[in-house]
Amino acid sequence: MITSLPKLIAFYLPQYHPIPENDQWWGKGFTEWTNVRKATPRFPGQYQPHVPGQLGYYDLRDPKVRAAQADLAREYGIHGFCYYHYWFNGRRLLEYPLNENLKSGEPDFPFCVCWANENWTRAWDGADREILLAQEYSDEDSLVFINSLIPSFRDERYIRVNGRPLLLLYRTGLLPDPRRTADIWREAVRRAGIEDLYLVRVENRMDGPEPSPPEIGFDAAVEFAPNWGRLGKRVLNLSESSGQNHLVDPDVSVYDYEQIITEMLLKPEPSYKLFRGIFPMWDNTARRKKGPLAIINSSPDKYAFWLSHLLRQTLESHAGEERLVFINAWNEWGEGCHLEPDQEHGLGYLEATRTALAMTQLYGDSEVAIGKDFAERLLPSFEGTSDLLLQTYARLNRLKVDNAQLKAEQEILVRRIEDILNSKSWKITEPLRRLFK
Repeated sequence: MITSLPKLIAFYLPQYHPIPENDQWWGKGFTEWTNVRKATPRFPGQYQPHVPGQLGYYDLRDPKVRAAQADLAREYGIHGFCYYHYWFNGRRLLEYPLNENLKSGEPDFPFCVCWANENWTRAWDGADREILLAQEYSDEDSLVFINSLIPSFRDERYIRVNGRPLLLLYRTGLLPDPRRTADIWREAVRRAGIEDLYLVRVENRMDGPEPSPPEIGFDAAVEFAPNWGRLGKRVLNLSESSGQNHLVDPDVSVYDYEQIITEMLLKPEPSYKLFRGIFPMWDNTARRKKGPLAIINSSPDKYAFWLSHLLRQTLESHAGEERLVFINAWNEWGEGCHLEPDQEHGLGYLEATRTALAMTQLYGDSEVAIGKDFAERLLPSFEGTSDLLLQTYARLNRLKVDNAQLKAEQEILVRRIEDILNSKSWKITEPLRRLFK
């Protein structure tokens, strides 16, 4: 019996309200929606623009919007939001949603913070090109920074791991001395009477091997998705994935979602604690006019397949409050990366999230893993239902996979399923039928 399901934490972008800096840099009234609205397809069949669904082109200054986001996330199994936090030597940007959250106590929904410690640039990627606001590190700033977060850590809604406030850092590699920074932060929160921090580095844009989290005074890492080193083969002609003989715009880097799933699932396990990451879809052509990256052939059912695998892996490898999976993202509309409903998929990705969680509950309770044979036996019983996970297992397991490690894993799953089906088939299929009605 599962004592605790893995908790899903979704990264949350607060750039949906105007601020003076964006007015100056990008034009009066600029928000994330400005570029999202203007997006157009760059190659045949590309899904652009992304048009929001029931939440509309919202403004995060409206408390009703923030409440609606939390209600929707909670309904479909998201445990909490991880707010991107923009701090530049005491100057904050896009702080309004989190400030109002703390001041009002609403919405009543778990949250934590990820310091996005890159330079703010016109390139949107933190690189040192036309810097608008630079990061400058010092011991003094480290102390001021962590003290500014003490009110958040004291909030009863703040996400904790074993009683310790969860704090993420986007790029530890940019810190001159990350261990010293971690020591300053830990000492400051102890002096404030708060239990020690649970520090997590985001594995994003790592230019090469970096010390493990324990070596720099951190507790764990989170896998940022998509992982830029695990994209697979670049798609140059759409015939490679869709049968359409159309060359891709050479200025757009295009990759295939199924390839990325395979690549990321086959990543070797590190020696340190790693929280797995996933993304529903990705296309940042709305945000980046030069050198954008689009990932094609994503869908709610493929995302459900991938998420169910990560949930099962987390269930088996971690315990208690360290059972965490991070989703990129709740609302990165400019990167075409969002769980929030749109006009193309509706609630599809949220429904897929809830389905994967339900299947994980079933897996843990009955020690069942789902694979090709199991899916194909049961699919006829679920025609016309929302069995996203079963459909994607049947579909993806029919793909030709050249990798021997993945084939071996599939064979193990099938044998495990057959053993259980032979003795407990009715017990297993009955809750599945109830689950997907």
